[in-house]
Amino acid sequence: MTAPSSIDPTEFLHEQLSQASPDLLRQMVTTFINTLMSADADSVCGAAWGQRSEQRTNTRNGYRHRDFDTRAGTIDVAIPKLRNGSYFPDWLLERRRRAERALTTVVATCYLLGVSTRRMEKLVESLGITRLSKSQVSIMAADLDDQVEQFRTRPLDQGPYTFVAADALVVKVREDGRVVNLHALLATGVNGDGHREILGLQVTSAEDGAGWLGFFRDLTARGMSGVKLVTSDAHQGLVAAIGATLPGAAWQRCRTHYAANLMAATPKSSWPWVRALLHSVYDQPDAASVHAQFDRVLDALCEKLPKVSEHLDTARADVLAFTSFPKGVWRQIWSNNPSERLNREIRRRTDVVGIFPDRDSLIRLVGAVLAEQHDEWAEGRRYLGLDVLARARVTPVPDTPTGTEEVTPTHTIPALRA
Repeated sequence: MTAPSSIDPTEFLHEQLSQASPDLLRQMVTTFINTLMSADADSVCGAAWGQRSEQRTNTRNGYRHRDFDTRAGTIDVAIPKLRNGSYFPDWLLERRRRAERALTTVVATCYLLGVSTRRMEKLVESLGITRLSKSQVSIMAADLDDQVEQFRTRPLDQGPYTFVAADALVVKVREDGRVVNLHALLATGVNGDGHREILGLQVTSAEDGAGWLGFFRDLTARGMSGVKLVTSDAHQGLVAAIGATLPGAAWQRCRTHYAANLMAATPKSSWPWVRALLHSVYDQPDAASVHAQFDRVLDALCEKLPKVSEHLDTARADVLAFTSFPKGVWRQIWSNNPSERLNREIRRRTDVVGIFPDRDSLIRLVGAVLAEQHDEWAEGRRYLGLDVLARARVTPVPDTPTGTEEVTPTHTIPALRA
């Protein structure tokens, strides 16, 4: 095969139309690419192919064929070989890559959207691309690594992050020839502009105090500041890490997680009316009414279910920490429910994979999902208004001995030694 160094447009078009091939576009792209490479090689040699010239510095030595995956399908490109040295079209191809950047982006995006590698292989075959294996799909998806790493290590300079929520997801990963459960630690927050942000992602072998402590230390080292309240479940290591890294911040025990804990301590036959009493506490119009209703619930349970009453009384400060903030933010801070949609989206993507081959692939997929969600939040409407955020940072307590408003700190977690 000899690639021409120039094309007569009229003759070329007439020839292609006369063939009436269903792969007309692919053939035209192949011809144009081969012609451009041949002309580029002629300029490197100092003379056209087959031409004798004193200005010639090199000569041709055949071609080497390479498959090139494009949006028009897989094409066979003829890269000119030189007798001295080598020629490679850097302006078109990337070394050790057989797919154009646009196709790589499409494959990586489909991977991010939850399309399995097997389905991806069938998809690209329908586009006329051959021999795109599952390993190649994974390699293309690895292009997301740099983006995810930059996202995970970016400075947290949009504070103060008044409200933060922390949670963990369990994902199966193959390590050392066996399948283990790893924990993806996540944190979201509300920045100074009222928008939600994905603050961080780390993968640990266990959801213990050391893992959470390292996670929150990383957040504070990257600039997270101004935290007034952290909402999470009652994991002991998580609560201790909050106290050690965010002194002065209040802790809100997620009401949904607490309800599940309370249900475990309540007789099954009594749970419906106990749950109704618990919900009545959150339905009150102001902080004083919330605490008054909580006292009435304790009184109602004291005689019939003393263990349940004691359980509630012990958790009082933790589950009612939200009352120290304006009522306009209660629904956003008294549980981790606002993050459940994010968790469901992560689960939808990870369930497609099932068992991840390693930690890097887990961080790649979950990190890319979080980065995508972060961008959507940044472009969407504010999660909390600026006025209510300003009031949340300084909470007045109206009932003081002098009758004047006094600013007092909310219930905080005592700082623990790291």
